[in-house]
Amino acid sequence: MGDALPGRGRVQAPASVQATQARRVLLISVGVTAALYVIPGGSLIAYPLILLSTFVHEMGHGLAAVVSGGDFVDLEVFSDGSGVARTATDGGRFQRAWISAGGLVGPAVAAAVGFVVGRRARLSRIVLVIGSAGVLLASLLWVRSLIGWLVALGLVLVSLAVALGIRQDHWSQLLVVFLSVQMALSVFSRSEYLFAEGAVTGAGVGLSDSSAIAEALIGPYWFWGAVCGLVSLAALALGGWIYLRGMIGDRTA
Repeated sequence: MGDALPGRGRVQAPASVQATQARRVLLISVGVTAALYVIPGGSLIAYPLILLSTFVHEMGHGLAAVVSGGDFVDLEVFSDGSGVARTATDGGRFQRAWISAGGLVGPAVAAAVGFVVGRRARLSRIVLVIGSAGVLLASLLWVRSLIGWLVALGLVLVSLAVALGIRQDHWSQLLVVFLSVQMALSVFSRSEYLFAEGAVTGAGVGLSDSSAIAEALIGPYWFWGAVCGLVSLAALALGGWIYLRGMIGDRTA
């Protein structure tokens, strides 16, 4: 029973226990989430996770626009799991390609950052609070659909409930790792989109992100899909390596 998660009001768990729990939730999250996509009826349970990955994907487009000096107009998430982020740029080829790539690699980058943060329980609590404020602000500025707002509010409420409602820091650590796993697995569960020429969303039919990159630069859409896929895998590998290295260090300390 020594590795059991302490309840609210009890002392903080030792670092070795926190490390054990973080490793355990990583394995459980991977197994459970993967199973949701193959077991009968699992898609219904996985539905909120699909919407979350769409939210992060579209936010990646918008934030890439802001970073590159463009405008993030608005974001919509639809009930079928699709979404759209509307941006405005000066028309530069590289800027348009950058914004399109931002959505494709966004979930992987978010997962990698989450794994790095998830190495430390106290840092995870702080990031959940700051991240919740950021998601709420971003939603006020850009989200323009009911589904998008439900996703954002759900994420904020769960994050704040854990970060502020539970005294033990490692519960925040576990949530950060769990969310990171969802983003990481979404890279693989939706990998076919990397090699799609077109996209059908609640807003209509248009080019896929890979095709948009190819149109802005040179080369076939599948080439840029492969490039973004490799970048995503590299980000996940780096984040996962840092996370597991930190957990091994805590266990042997």
